[in-house]
Amino acid sequence: MGKEIHVSVSNAGNAPQFSPEPPLSTPEILAPAPSFWSHIGAALRELIETLVLTLVIFLLIRFAVQNFRIEGYSMEPNFHDGQFLFVNKIEYMLHPPERGDVIVFVPPNNSSKDFIKRVIGLPGDRIEIVNGRVFINGEELIETYPLNAGSYSMGAVTVPPDEYFVLGDNRNYSSDSHSWGPVSVKKIIGKAWISYWPPQMMGVVPTYSYAAGK
Repeated sequence: MGKEIHVSVSNAGNAPQFSPEPPLSTPEILAPAPSFWSHIGAALRELIETLVLTLVIFLLIRFAVQNFRIEGYSMEPNFHDGQFLFVNKIEYMLHPPERGDVIVFVPPNNSSKDFIKRVIGLPGDRIEIVNGRVFINGEELIETYPLNAGSYSMGAVTVPPDEYFVLGDNRNYSSDSHSWGPVSVKKIIGKAWISYWPPQMMGVVPTYSYAAGK
């Protein structure tokens, strides 16, 4: 007779326990260190991106705003020779110029130099000047800002469509619409917005409302 074989089973009534095999080790992969030229390429790419972004911002600002240096005394006592302004170029893309606005434009009699004057007459207005007093549609215009009033007279004229009648604040020393006529809206560069030099003149250019001439 053969021998009896006895199997000793621990944890009677439980499933056999197996020890998991240890995981296979994964060999470590080392990435090559960036080369000198890759550093140069990344820096050059960042520089180009910065320059392009700066150029885009500059063009956007230039599209919306332009700086302007006043030459002469035609806008005294409110604006002075050598004063620097920012001109808002998108203002009149949103709405037409209003009476009292100070605008920068290309005059019809001199395309080589920009002028700065105040809007007095709107399209369709009938303008007349009597001994320096301005009448709009038969009603005297009450100007509330500091003004060096004129002493001249001008016969009645009607402002054509899409044109504006402008005068300097220093009336007797201003080349403006009383001598060469209205300004086409196409010639208007923008609205005087902010004075930034000299420091004592820094600030937003004020906007005035009129009690008469509307």
